[in-house]
Order: sequence, then C-alpha cells, then structure tokens
Amino acid sequence: MTNDKKSGASSRARGMGLAALRGLALALISLPGAVLCFTLSLVSVALVPIGVGIVTTPYVLTGVRTFANWRRVLAAEWGGVRIPPAYRPLPKDANPWTRTFGMLSDPATWRDLLWLPVDMTAGFLTALLPAVLLFYPLEGFAIAAGLWRVFADSAGGTYWYGFVPVTDQTSALGAGALALALLFLAHFYTPRLLQTHFRLTRAVLGSDQDELAERVRVLTETRRDAVDTSAAELRRIERDLHDGAQARLVAMGMDLGTIEMLLDKDPEQARRLLAQARKSSVDALAELRDLVRGIHPPVLAERGLGDAVRALALRLPITTEVNVELPGRAEAPVESAAYFAISEVLTNAVKHSGADRIWVDLHRRGDVLRATVTDNGQGGAVIGAGSGLAGVERRLGTFDGVLAVSSPAGGPTMVTMEIPCALS
Repeated sequence: MTNDKKSGASSRARGMGLAALRGLALALISLPGAVLCFTLSLVSVALVPIGVGIVTTPYVLTGVRTFANWRRVLAAEWGGVRIPPAYRPLPKDANPWTRTFGMLSDPATWRDLLWLPVDMTAGFLTALLPAVLLFYPLEGFAIAAGLWRVFADSAGGTYWYGFVPVTDQTSALGAGALALALLFLAHFYTPRLLQTHFRLTRAVLGSDQDELAERVRVLTETRRDAVDTSAAELRRIERDLHDGAQARLVAMGMDLGTIEMLLDKDPEQARRLLAQARKSSVDALAELRDLVRGIHPPVLAERGLGDAVRALALRLPITTEVNVELPGRAEAPVESAAYFAISEVLTNAVKHSGADRIWVDLHRRGDVLRATVTDNGQGGAVIGAGSGLAGVERRLGTFDGVLAVSSPAGGPTMVTMEIPCALS
C-alpha cells in the first residue's frame, strides 16, 4: 500500500512538473507566434483593395492555419482536447483571386483570426499560470531561507512577495507560508489550468455548427461517391457479362446448332465443334466465377476477411506476408469494402511500386478495423484524382473510413486504411 501511495505521489509530481513546463513552452512560443500571425494577417487583408493583398493573403492565411492546426495537435496530445478543423476545400488549381476570397469567405478563417488576439492575451495567461504556480513558490522558500535581506536591500527596505511585505525574518517566514500554500494549490490545479488553456482554445477555434455542417458535407459527398461507384460497378458487371460469358454462351449455342446438323453428314467435324463447345463452356464458367469473385469472393463470405486476404496474397506474383489479428468478424459490407480496398492497394503495389516484397497487417484497434499494406518499392505514391488510391479513399469514405499514405521518394510505401466497425 505504501508503495502504491509513493507511486501515486510520484506520478502526480511528474504530471504537475510536465504541465508547468508545457505551459511555459506554450506561453513563450505561442505569444510571439500569435502576434506575428495576427499582425501579418491585418496588414495583408488591408492591402487587398490595392491588389498586393490578393497575392500575399493566401500565403499568410495558410500560415495562420498551420499555426492553428499545430495548436490543435498540441491540444489533443497534451490535453486530450479534440478541436477538429473545418476549413472549406479550395480548388487545387485556383488562381490567387479565388484563393484569397475563398479563404476570406470561410467562417473558419475568421475564427482563426479571432482566436489569435485571444491566444496572445487570455491564452498566454492560462498557459503561463501552471508554471507560475509551480516555480513562484521557489522564490518564497528562498526568501524564508534568508535571502530576504538581499531582496529587501535591492528593493530599498521592503520587498513584496505576492501580497506579503518582507522586511524581517518574521515576514520572510510569512512569505514562505504563502509559497507553501501556492505549492499546495499547484499540486491540485496545475494540470487543470493547462486543461483550461486548451478548452479556451477549443471554445474559440472549434464550432459545433461548422463541424456538423462539415459532417453533412462529407456524408453528402460519400453518398454521391457510393451511388456513382455502385452505378459504375453495375455497368462493369453488365459489360463483362455482355462481352465475356454471354458472347461465349451465344457462340456455344451456335456451335451446338451446327453440330446438330453435322451429326449425320460430317461426324468428324461435329466432334471438333463439340470439343470447341466444351472449351467455350469451361471458359464461360471460369469467367462467371471470376465475375462472382469480383462482386463478392466466396472465401470472404465463407471464411472471413483474414482468410480472403491470405487467399488474395497467394495469387500475387510478389512475395507477400499477411499478419491477421481479428478476434471476430465485421459486418459483410465492411468486410467487402476492406477486402476490395486492400485488393486495389495490392494491385497498385504490384503494377507501379517495383517492389519485390509486400507486408499486409490486418488487426482491430478498439472499434476500428485497421489494414496496413507496406512495400519496399520505389515510393512516390500519392492520393490524386484518377489514381487507384483516390478510388480506395472514396470507397472507405462511404463507411467513415480514412486512408493515409506515407510514400517518400525511394520508398518504402505504407498505406494505412481504417474503418469504424464492431466485430462480432
């Protein structure tokens, strides 16, 4: 029990010290950063009417967004406070005029600009307070230890520590008592004060309404993508049936009609046509099986996602290692989306990466199904319009899934896919 108490006290002390140091770092770095971003933004926006600001404003506001996003990351990592960004997307090939007024018409931009003066005032104070509560008592203890004489001499006879005037040893002990009280408060409130700083940041930067609007926009886009994908898939199935199995079955029917007429006249030719008809039936059956496998692989339905991915890896011309850690099965639509997403990524790796080895890791992380495909190829993979990865991203977006790609020049390439789900 004693060891548990010591461990708890040590953990609280570390948390208190970490919160104070983080708050001090935030205060020292964020103040000049907020002042610089706010000043540049005001100057750049003011220069828009004369044309100069049209060129500079997109760069300045992009810097402001980078600064705000960095603070969002710190809020999540240091305080557990999520502040999702809700910036409106801009066309990649937009000209400076479109970018400037597109960013200025975005409510998230004005929240950023409103947050900067708040951050350099109230945000600075709430970040600095944890460090003050922890480090200011050290001065009080130094005064109580006898250094009050040095401080009092330098102050002309009376030195103020907080609200305590220090003129002799008795008042110095009073300063020490105040320092002890402040340290006691720091023990309980230092982490909470840092949490207050991040909540203040969320109160200004975050917007539930905009987050909801962004959520509606994303759902609208993913629904449209899902409809388009389904329509394209139906057209593909129809085309494959028409050009493949259907054509072979029609030819086989014609061959059978010819065989029927040749049975008495030319049995040898009839046997040759019969062999050809048999081959056409085998080919048609194989094409139908491939088509069914492309719609929903039987192994996926019967044995689950893990075995389906293993079977997929066995058909690849590149050595592929598959590691699966799934305690149960997800819903059929989720399994299907994950299977075809992995299949598309593997196909891209085989065709374009130049790799000779691929690793697939499939596991559950909480209520999220995560698949990672890594290859030792040349790298350079990007999510762009027209690429296979863009299609994967749209497929996953239908299920609120996300796609992340790390592919530096020279490799390796790591593609991570996550889909929220509940495993049975």
